[in-house]
Amino acid sequence: MCNFYGHKVSRLEYIRLQQIEKQLGTLAALDELALLISGFAYGNAPVLRKTSSTDFEVVPMHWEFIPIWVKTMEQVKEARKQGIPWLNATSEKLLDSKMFRDAALKRRCLILASHFFEWRSFTPEGSKKEKKYPYAIELTHKDYFYMAGIWNPFTDRDTGETFDCFAIITTQANELMAGVHNNKKRMPTILPEELAWRWLMEDLTEPEIKELAAYQFPAAQMDAYTIAKDFKTAYNPLEPFEYEDLPGLEMMK
Repeated sequence: MCNFYGHKVSRLEYIRLQQIEKQLGTLAALDELALLISGFAYGNAPVLRKTSSTDFEVVPMHWEFIPIWVKTMEQVKEARKQGIPWLNATSEKLLDSKMFRDAALKRRCLILASHFFEWRSFTPEGSKKEKKYPYAIELTHKDYFYMAGIWNPFTDRDTGETFDCFAIITTQANELMAGVHNNKKRMPTILPEELAWRWLMEDLTEPEIKELAAYQFPAAQMDAYTIAKDFKTAYNPLEPFEYEDLPGLEMMK
């Protein structure tokens, strides 16, 4: 969590952040806008990062936070085989982690999204086996939002290949997401514009970093609905789909 998210449009002209508009133009990041981005594809996604005290840029980054002690892509691939996806960073451990601390202090970023995807676990009546049902989660009346992230530069010591990579910060689930992601009860750290600006642009103290990383976006400003279980290969992964054996979220309260 969060391993899947996406964008509703194929091309975006402007990003607005704290009354600042940045024209994307023909940046390579435009090619990365998609309805569904899977972290397990280990591809690129558009990321906002600070370039000066008053400016930022939008660049495509590799979604997989590679620690500084990993020297080659072969080592990265071995870690994947062992089930170690470096897609998320837990807010509660961000500054205590040898892996994430330096980036949290010096290389914070924002990941642009329209929605994200999560699974809800439920055992239908008459069944002994728990099933998982996918949901799409969006913000009410918001086409885009910002997820807090951190980034790292990486150089393959064997090939010389260099690229930047990122992880999405996760926090404890709010009331809505606790019903959807009801096993681990986590959600991405979604920041409203004022807090997103602070996370990206300001020199923050460690207590401020912890506070922003753990921010819970209000459940009342979010919507969640079920989608088909084959959404990862569907033409429209956001198409609503109802399950007869699954009660609504309001029945779980």
